[in-house]
Amino acid sequence: MREAVINAMAHNDYTYELAPKFEFFDNRFEITSYGGLPQGLSEEEFFKGISIPRSKEIMRILRDMELVEQLGSGIPRILQSYGKECFQFSDNYIRISFPAEDNVDTYKIKDVLDHVGVNVGVNVGVNVGVNELFEIIKRYPGKNSKELHQYFDVTERTIERWLNKLRKDRKIEFIGAPKTGGYFIIK
Repeated sequence: MREAVINAMAHNDYTYELAPKFEFFDNRFEITSYGGLPQGLSEEEFFKGISIPRSKEIMRILRDMELVEQLGSGIPRILQSYGKECFQFSDNYIRISFPAEDNVDTYKIKDVLDHVGVNVGVNVGVNVGVNELFEIIKRYPGKNSKELHQYFDVTERTIERWLNKLRKDRKIEFIGAPKTGGYFIIK
């Protein structure tokens, strides 16, 4: 299950501006990642563990935090415990449904989600891009929006929205004048 949670976060298509969805039901636990299979990757290749990361930066962060060991090992590990029938594919999402067993401890599942969320620096369900941007500003203070844009594979407008959210939440501050090259710092 840990592999599925990490895969959902690592391979989600954040251009939809949606985080992966984690849902608990009486008879199953479902994880939905947005974006479907990457272009050029078949279901057969997916099940063999061939991986096409959507964000090299997210994969680098997960690797640095030792949450992923080897690119492409997650799906084969999931298949050791659950069958291919747990996966559902569409053009817009991939969903994995873990059937509940009589002895499933839902608190244990929640612990996995909380642990992964804390290690990745996000809370499940919170806008991942905003949190990643905040972490980058903490790590590299004094960068302007154009310099911050290089860390993401999103539009400059999306970066501006994230910056505005962080300013609104009083987490960051802009120093200087925009026309003369101001920069962002943590409040």
